Amino acid sequence: MRRQMERLLRLILPWRRAREGVLHTLPGVASPQLGNARDILVYTPGSYARGTTRYPVIYMHDGQNLFDPATSFAGDWGLKAALARGSRRGVETMIVAVPNMGTARIDEYTPFTDANAGGGLGDRYLDFLIDSVKPLVDERFRTLPDRAHTGIAGSSLGGLISLYAYLDRPDVFGFVAALSPALWFSHGAILELAERAPKIPGRIYLDVGLREGARHVAFARRLRDTLIAKGYAPGQELQFVEDEHGKHHESAWGRRFRKALPFLLRNGGPA
Repeated sequence: MRRQMERLLRLILPWRRAREGVLHTLPGVASPQLGNARDILVYTPGSYARGTTRYPVIYMHDGQNLFDPATSFAGDWGLKAALARGSRRGVETMIVAVPNMGTARIDEYTPFTDANAGGGLGDRYLDFLIDSVKPLVDERFRTLPDRAHTGIAGSSLGGLISLYAYLDRPDVFGFVAALSPALWFSHGAILELAERAPKIPGRIYLDVGLREGARHVAFARRLRDTLIAKGYAPGQELQFVEDEHGKHHESAWGRRFRKALPFLLRNGGPA
């Protein structure tokens, strides 16, 4: 019996390791748009090293919170294990993890100004992603660079800037995940933008934790209703999730993002 188990492990473990992805570091990526520089992580799935396949890419904010609890603010998303599980189910993507710049986070993740919180450099931050980071990633890695295979995702203020990117730059981003987005910022200016914007072909994942407070829930439901009124079909172009036990926390976002991946990558897997 013991020998049979050992033989089974010898078969399983290499297969599991083959599905584990790799984190690459692009050191000191400069942003002429913002006047700063930061290291950027690029996750490639386990199958990347074994062929010539090209992969979809999801650009994600607060990059130091995604893979490593040692660098995170309050626990990480556990993405490496989650993405490895996705690979075993045939759901594969590259992740570009862009860290925030600490005290500059509010400014970079907000396209609007708020009388109390400040902000307003979101357009420059997106220019950094689109004009500096994306060309570098597309040059160095086997990506599928078209909009159908390019997504953007984040939580809280990162969810806000992700929604803004999808609505404002549909030429670049074909799908978005906004987890517990800070829709309240600048008196809900993103909701007004969503109401004015035309319906954009693609996929929107939106969620909120019911333990985040009534205001967060109300804003998320209002955005959901606005998107449905625009013609986004629930379950096809829009997935809205209310997490009964969800808090405004990294662990909740990591858990929900893992479940959102099949929806986000439904029509845009590796090629």
